[in-house]
Amino acid sequence: MGKARRTAAAAATRNGPQPRGKKEPPQPAASLSPRDRTSKGTGSPGRKRPGAAEPPTPAPDELGELALGVQKERWLQFCKRRRLSCEEAAKLLLDTFEYQGLVKHTGGCHCGAIRFEVWASADLHVFDCNCSICVKKQNRHFIVPGTHFKLLKGGDNLTTYTFNTHRAQHTFCKTCGVQSFYTPRSNPDGYGIAPSCLDDGTVSSITLEPFNGKEWEQAVKAHGTIKSMSKA
Repeated sequence: MGKARRTAAAAATRNGPQPRGKKEPPQPAASLSPRDRTSKGTGSPGRKRPGAAEPPTPAPDELGELALGVQKERWLQFCKRRRLSCEEAAKLLLDTFEYQGLVKHTGGCHCGAIRFEVWASADLHVFDCNCSICVKKQNRHFIVPGTHFKLLKGGDNLTTYTFNTHRAQHTFCKTCGVQSFYTPRSNPDGYGIAPSCLDDGTVSSITLEPFNGKEWEQAVKAHGTIKSMSKA
């Protein structure tokens, strides 16, 4: 057939992204940080239900300006088999690659107003702190980088308590009072997650480490790895 029948998608594959007037081309999914990616695209493959409509084949323009080359047909078939949109498929593959060796845990508060997801090991290393507030609220937690945590809903239903240095942000649900996660003083760039607030099915084991929060400065200084636990 003649050159006139070559599609825009084929041209993008051959020559790279093509400008369309003043409109900025969409960014590839890989340029987004884990915190920026929405939970909407998680998707979970499953068997086709009886009577369910056949998933539509993604349109060429849904691929944005990605130059898929000879992988284009393979990508489209992957999306169709998994019943995913291109965005959902990209998130699935990016998460699998970026969080290799980790599992996605989900959890929340008691009333369900707060929901979150967090990427961490299936074998959790949990701190049991004996500082004044942790003893009173039984604050056992494991630490993750901020980029491994995503609040799915309930941001407007959170309130925060601080005291002393005011560096630790003790966030809890306004409705049921449960603290399912917070920002530790030792790791202001990460989150402390309560393993008791995770949904069942993703935790294989828990190792509990006592932490002497009554002498916080000395304990943090003497601990070899606690500050690095919030580094991606």
